[in-house]
Amino acid sequence: QVQLVESGGGSVQAGGSLRLSCAASGRTFSSYSMAWFRRTPGKEREFVAATGWSSTKPYYADSVKGRFTISRDNAENAVFLETNNLKPEDTAVYYCAAKLGGWSARTNDYNYWGRGTQVTVSS
Repeated sequence: QVQLVESGGGSVQAGGSLRLSCAASGRTFSSYSMAWFRRTPGKEREFVAATGWSSTKPYYADSVKGRFTISRDNAENAVFLETNNLKPEDTAVYYCAAKLGGWSARTNDYNYWGRGTQVTVSS
């Protein structure tokens, strides 16, 4: 079992930055691929970024490429999402997710989810 707890959300103006954190329980954190998803009201949860279990190579949705950076610290059982140059369309609840094996951009492939942290970007 893996428990995930997100933090770091908040309200910022367009162009601002936030650093989201996800703290994970469990002794085998390094075996999990980790990802960030987001959801806005009335829409499906969408992929934002991921980092695989076997390497630190990151993967990003086109909408955030060049603005967001995902990283992980296996010693601290944590994954982070640096969000820069935020836009109003980035407003969403951001979720941390974990799965064994390789990374995926599909929501249904992830077994473990946090409760989310709200990011609000005003214009």
